[in-house]
Amino acid sequence: MTGPRRHTTDEMQDHDHDHDHDHDHSHFDEMELRVRALRSVLVAKGHVDPAALDVLIDTYERQVGPRNGARVVARAWADPAFKAWLLRDATAAIASMGYQGRQGEHMVVLENTPQRHHLVVCTLCSCYPWPVLGLPPTWYKSAPYRSRAVRDPAGVLAEFGLSLPPGTQIHVADSTAEVRYLVLPMRPAGTEGLDEEQLADLVTRDSMIGTGLPRQPCAPGRSPAFVPQPAGRRAFP
Repeated sequence: MTGPRRHTTDEMQDHDHDHDHDHDHSHFDEMELRVRALRSVLVAKGHVDPAALDVLIDTYERQVGPRNGARVVARAWADPAFKAWLLRDATAAIASMGYQGRQGEHMVVLENTPQRHHLVVCTLCSCYPWPVLGLPPTWYKSAPYRSRAVRDPAGVLAEFGLSLPPGTQIHVADSTAEVRYLVLPMRPAGTEGLDEEQLADLVTRDSMIGTGLPRQPCAPGRSPAFVPQPAGRRAFP
C-alpha cells in the first residue's frame, strides 16, 4: 500500500454484549444477530475464549477509548514543549503517556488553526488510531462518509452540525495502513485556569476526528457544555 494520501479543499463558506443465555433477540438488528451467531459457533468449536473476547472489547470500548486521546490533547494544550514534540513525533510523544499498540504504531497529529481545519477519513477501509480513540464509530466506517469526506468535506461537516468561518481551509487527511491521524483541536477560550484533567473533559471524540469541536467551559460545579452548533441532518449511520 502506498504512503499517506492527503486531499486539500479550500472552502470559502459554510456549506455490551448480552450474555449468550439471553434468548430475547427481538431488539437486535440483522448484523448483530449475525455477529452473535458467529461468536457462538467460534466459542463452541473452541476457537475463541469468550472471557478473553470480553476483556478485549472492554479494553477498547472503555479503557482505550477517546479518553486517552483527550488526555493527549489536554497535555498539548497545557504544555508547549509537549505540543511541539507531539507535532514533530506524535508516535513517541503519545507513547510517553503509555498509549501505544496495535493501530497506533505510526501516528501523525494535525493541528487545527483559525485558518485551517483538519478532517480525518479512511477512504479504503476504516483505519483508525485505536490506542487514543478506541473503536471507530459506525459512521466512520460507512461508505457515504468515506466517499463524501473527500468530495464534499464542508457538506459533511455541516451534516455533523459544524459550520466553519468563511475562508477556513479544510484539509482532508486520508489514513492508511501505515499512518493514523489524530486532530489537535484549538483550545477553547476561557480555559486558562483549568488543569489537564479539566481540559480533557472538554475534548470530544469528534473533535479529534475533525467532525466536531471541543466543549466549551462553563461555570464551576457544572459539566462542560457542548459548543452550540446549528442542527444538521446527518446522512451517515
